[in-house]
Amino acid sequence: MSAKAGTHMEKYQNCLEICNKCMNECEFCLDACMNSPDVDKRVECMSLLLDCIGICGLASKYMAGNSRYAKEVCELCAEICEACADECDKFDDAHCQECADICRQCAEECRKMIAK
Repeated sequence: MSAKAGTHMEKYQNCLEICNKCMNECEFCLDACMNSPDVDKRVECMSLLLDCIGICGLASKYMAGNSRYAKEVCELCAEICEACADECDKFDDAHCQECADICRQCAEECRKMIAK
């Protein structure tokens, strides 16, 4: 690995890790929501979970590749993570509450990375 590659990976390390964690937590929450007895009340939540899964994966990919657009993708990631957290907060399930917490952590870390 070149010195430059090492530098960008260190720069993005915390954000990469939380984006991957958030993506996995959203996958778990989505599966749990799809199997909930009140699944019909979770349509918006499941839609946002899918958006969050997609943008977290994309953000990770752009950071790992040191894309010139990584900050812009992470800015959108933070916005979608916040929206997903707000929606998950509407449900009392442990999986939704945990997901909301991880989504907020991800949004915060994305904003920190953007500020660097």
